[in-house]
Amino acid sequence: MSDYRAGFPEGFDAPPGFAAVSGGADGSPFGFGPFDEPPRPSRRRPRREETVTYRVRVEIEETEPQVRRELELDSDLFLNEVHQILQAAFAWEDYHLHGFASGGTYYSREAELYLCPFESREGRPGVPEQQVRLDEVLAEPGDRLFYLYDFGDDWEHLLTLQDVVPRQEDASRAVCTSGHRSAPPEDSGGPFGYELLSAATDTGHAEHAEALAEYRRVFGMDPDPDRAPVPFDPGAVNSALAAVAGPVPDDLPGPVADLLASVRDPRLRGRLLTLASEATAPEEELSTATVRAAVGPYTWLLDHVGDDGVKLTGAGYLPPASVREAADALNLTGRWIGAANREVQTLPVLDLRESAQKMGLLRKYKGRLLPTKAAKAVRDDPLALWEHLAERMPPAPRAEVEKLGCLVAVLAVAAGSRDVPGEVAAVLTGLGWRVGDGLPVDSGAAWDAMYEAWAVLDTMGGWTKGSFSRGDAPTARGRSFARAALRRMG
Repeated sequence: MSDYRAGFPEGFDAPPGFAAVSGGADGSPFGFGPFDEPPRPSRRRPRREETVTYRVRVEIEETEPQVRRELELDSDLFLNEVHQILQAAFAWEDYHLHGFASGGTYYSREAELYLCPFESREGRPGVPEQQVRLDEVLAEPGDRLFYLYDFGDDWEHLLTLQDVVPRQEDASRAVCTSGHRSAPPEDSGGPFGYELLSAATDTGHAEHAEALAEYRRVFGMDPDPDRAPVPFDPGAVNSALAAVAGPVPDDLPGPVADLLASVRDPRLRGRLLTLASEATAPEEELSTATVRAAVGPYTWLLDHVGDDGVKLTGAGYLPPASVREAADALNLTGRWIGAANREVQTLPVLDLRESAQKMGLLRKYKGRLLPTKAAKAVRDDPLALWEHLAERMPPAPRAEVEKLGCLVAVLAVAAGSRDVPGEVAAVLTGLGWRVGDGLPVDSGAAWDAMYEAWAVLDTMGGWTKGSFSRGDAPTARGRSFARAALRRMG
């Protein structure tokens, strides 16, 4: 386990917004001094009093014929939400910076800029996109808004307001009604690269042979089939839009709903919605045998401690005899290297004892391990013990990244995911957490963040092999317990 200082585990960098951005020698943010350019005129207009539906045509400039999507959007969307919608509509993967502009063209000196979080933090002149509503920059049919994605490839999207109609009460906040041409893949070199790639990967294209030869000449290889343009599929686009702009289901546990509300990445939000749906699906009623087997290690420990407690070693650990008995109760023979007579060297026993304390079942007092009042009330009732453990899951993680890691781990187990560490790593990375020199969170760091939840689930037989890794699905009892924990999160 890592040491924790100032609320952040060692090895984790806080997501953007937790730390201040350094500036230049004159105190101004790097790259943008107060005299770099004069203020630009505001292009914004008053917001509408009532939400209406905007019919918007979005075209990628310099593509011929144009790559296009027709969208119906709520007029009260903020531009950071519109960014997510455009990413989903064109199958972008949000790898690069972006920005919006109103007036002239994106690069016009008279255009007002609406900035993504990075450029806003760096001090570029403009308005943070999350402060600007769509109806401030599109008001009447014919109004235009520019969206630039990837400042290297320069994918310039032109949004044109086609019509304004009353909003239907049950309408989605974003819908794709039609479209034309496949979407460009990431890092394909801008419009020219896209056109070359489109022809080189389409055997029916009139210039396929010439484009393929040119592609081979420029890149020295054939196009990667996995990086071909993404065919327009209205169903897939609208599924992605639902993940981005759809409402959070009102039957989700509070912490899961809050997590979904904080996720901006459309693919990640969609994955979390899928996990939430699978985790809350109806299930068969638990058998008494399943409950008894799951809480068995805790039942054994509470019986072993008894009313009088167990005298601990001078270092505060279980004595060797107790460790050996616990190892037998946990069926560690053949699964654990070592004599299993020292708690500090027998991790499953240490996890059992420490998690029992964190879950309010045991306490230390004057060198003895004693049962709590709650433990005495549930130790002879497996179902009551199950309920007690579920209500306290996860057991009091300390740092913010641990709270998130444990929550996602419980959600993923409840959904039956075969890659729990991967799910946790993806969410933490998507929320801005980093490890090392700004690297994405990997499975090892994710496991560290979710350790408190893992310890309880592993103790209760959440995995047949005693731990989880990619490809291992949780057991039925592990999934049922994780679901029980989610239901009690409120």
